[in-house]
Amino acid sequence: MLCDIEDIMAILPHRRPFLFVDRIIEVIEGKQIVAEKDLSYEDPVFDGHFPENPIMPGVLVSEALAQTGGLLLGLKWKEKNPSLFENKHQLFLAHVNVKFFTPAKPGETLRLEANLVKTYGKFYLFDVAAHTGNHRIAKGAITLAMEKRSR
Repeated sequence: MLCDIEDIMAILPHRRPFLFVDRIIEVIEGKQIVAEKDLSYEDPVFDGHFPENPIMPGVLVSEALAQTGGLLLGLKWKEKNPSLFENKHQLFLAHVNVKFFTPAKPGETLRLEANLVKTYGKFYLFDVAAHTGNHRIAKGAITLAMEKRSR
């Protein structure tokens, strides 16, 4: 494990129950990141989605992938551009194109992968994938955008 929850919370503004990354297990040169989220029966999302057959909603899997991409950028900025990191520039999910194959369920560990493909000014394009065990949960692309600061 490269980063634990305290390290993650130093980078991301999210807090429980909307923090969807528990640990970072691999980072490759500011280009690729692998993180994990343990899905617990106690997670609030499983209370209502769906009580008889609980699954993690696709929109939250997409958010977990976006947070993983944000972590990659945060780690990259911390190392290469400390002013961006120290000013805590907010990122938002600008575009999602993710296909879902099978649901993630409580008791599983969601493995989140994000590869930075291209940067367009303040936009960051990632190829992303999510897995549990040997099952592919989702695959696609997301774009994160840096907030526009008013002067």
